[in-house]
Amino acid sequence: MANRRCVQNLNRYLQFIKTLTPHPIPQFPTSKYTLHSGLTPKPLHRVVISNFINEQPSVCFRHFCSNNRNDDTDEDDEDGEDDDESEGDYMESVDDERENERIVLSAEDKDKEAAEIGYKVISPLQRSDRVFKPYEPAFAVVQIGSHQFKVSNGDCIYTERLKYCNVNDKLILNKVLMLGSKTQTIIGRPILPDAAVHAVVEEHALDAKVIIFKKKRRKNYRRTKGHRQELTKLRITDISGIEKPENTPSLKTEKKEKMPSLKTEKKEKPEKIPVEA
Repeated sequence: MANRRCVQNLNRYLQFIKTLTPHPIPQFPTSKYTLHSGLTPKPLHRVVISNFINEQPSVCFRHFCSNNRNDDTDEDDEDGEDDDESEGDYMESVDDERENERIVLSAEDKDKEAAEIGYKVISPLQRSDRVFKPYEPAFAVVQIGSHQFKVSNGDCIYTERLKYCNVNDKLILNKVLMLGSKTQTIIGRPILPDAAVHAVVEEHALDAKVIIFKKKRRKNYRRTKGHRQELTKLRITDISGIEKPENTPSLKTEKKEKMPSLKTEKKEKPEKIPVEA
């Protein structure tokens, strides 16, 4: 069957080539007798030519068909998807730039946003201020933004960048969830209204770089970006709202003093005398 199809296709192709060969132009005779014979129509010949001409496109489609068109459409679809994704990334970048534009806010609006985060700016730190104190045996659990920290006097914590404060500003952290010491523990529901934690802004810094890589397989889509989170370093200076026990001297020093006296009071052992056998 396959050989018969090949022979039929070859015959059709040869007939198609014959139709493409130029036909000789008839010479019109000058005599009266030959004029009529030279101008006589040939309907059969014309019908055959028309049939071959009508079969021409079918022959071309049978012998020269391929899947290139489908491949081209697939590539066009992929290119269109890449263009759509690039346009989406561009629109996202434009929106981010618009959001990052500085908006002028009043002092009241700044205080409201700071209170929602969980802090309040008091004043800048002066050289005459004695805010740093020695360690006290008490702790507090504080919420700043969406994070919670357990802090004590003199501790240092890193939070997400606080908007409306500068370096060396004194802050009050209002959202205190729990207070504790050696003698008592106070738990808020959810916040303790009378408690507060005092802190000082030491610096604004950037966290380590994080690489963000996105890929979509079979789409020729790859995006690599880097991000460094802005941080604020706070130094805890005081915890208020709980009774703090006085610092009692530890018993380790007394033990160290008693140990040498015991060593001196030890009796000397008598020397062993060898016995003759």
